[in-house]
Amino acid sequence: MPAITIATFNCQNLFRRFKFDSTLTQEQVDNAIKNGFIINTKLFEAVKEPERILTAKMFKDTEADIIALQEVENLDTLKNFCTEYNLSKTYPYKLLIDGNDPRLIDVAVLSKYPFERILTHQYVKDSQNKKVFSRDCLELEFMIEGKSFMLFINHLKSMFDLTNPKDGRANTASRRKLQVDALLQIVEERLKKKVNTAAFAIVGDFNDYPSTDSSLKKLFDTSWLTNVVDRLPKEEKWTHFWDNNKLPEEERYKQLDYLWISKMLANKNEAVLPIINRRGLSKKATHKSIPKRYPEIEESKPSIYASDHCSISMKLEF
Repeated sequence: MPAITIATFNCQNLFRRFKFDSTLTQEQVDNAIKNGFIINTKLFEAVKEPERILTAKMFKDTEADIIALQEVENLDTLKNFCTEYNLSKTYPYKLLIDGNDPRLIDVAVLSKYPFERILTHQYVKDSQNKKVFSRDCLELEFMIEGKSFMLFINHLKSMFDLTNPKDGRANTASRRKLQVDALLQIVEERLKKKVNTAAFAIVGDFNDYPSTDSSLKKLFDTSWLTNVVDRLPKEEKWTHFWDNNKLPEEERYKQLDYLWISKMLANKNEAVLPIINRRGLSKKATHKSIPKRYPEIEESKPSIYASDHCSISMKLEF
């Protein structure tokens, strides 16, 4: 019986060039993109070496055969990162297809297994002829010991609304609902009658949390999907820390990252629990479920940490 460990992780701006500064004008951003890998240190802050070390530790600690990633700048960035931190032999197969995000943050994947099939859905359009996905819905198929395993990697629309930050979640919900509809349609059209018996997972940063008014409600209600984080105790389900001390404590820790598995995988792995790694979070996160952090975490200005997201990993037999 084949068994693989899969993981998902929003690594928070794995850039080779720079981090975008929110105070920049659109013209400055456009010029930076046009000029390729040239770093203007007056405008941009280079990603710090300690942060890259922490990102590499997060990758390694998943012990995953396949890692889905969000917020990676480009394929060269990913290849160079793997070479620098001794990940290339572990993950000989790397993939990133430039998507729709103007900030150049894309979904990507590292794998121990070759890709059997690759398909981008970044060109899917809505009724107004606008692209549906903020980044992409990257579809991958692997053959594991002669059996098919499919992965759909996503990074949905952010809850942040520049025009109205206070009501950002509500104002951006319609876009995420549209993306969820498109995602479910892609999976159903791909698998048809096999949707209840196939081995597949839908993973990524979905930028909303479980609630009665969640924009992800259709995913929660789909009978052939299981949100495996739901198998954990209530206080262990969060995957993201929002560094905003104006919010109540409980509002700063939410599940934004998901690992949905198919009905067949859920049934075959009924007793298996996902692992959420919180060791790379900032020291500003003080939740009781956070274990001892990596020693490189610093409460400096700015803080040194891996990401404001946690990784989720899970071993699956099929």
